[in-house]
Amino acid sequence: MLYPSLFDSFFAPSRVIVVSEERLQQAEQEARRNQLAVLDNRIEELTKYRTSLSATIKKMEPAKVGADLDALDGASDV
Repeated sequence: MLYPSLFDSFFAPSRVIVVSEERLQQAEQEARRNQLAVLDNRIEELTKYRTSLSATIKKMEPAKVGADLDALDGASDV
């Protein structure tokens, strides 16, 4: 038979996997641990990016107008 019929695909035997409650809980716990590790890594990456972006912004900010004159007058940044 070159082409299986659509009818046969509906009545093909299905596959059933039996898993104990304990193994299911272990698998769920492992999946949650993996999700937590992924989130921790992403938070670390984002924190590093935020720090570098903040430093870049501070470097790009223009200096205070008249700051050199304040230094001559002995004034402080208030």
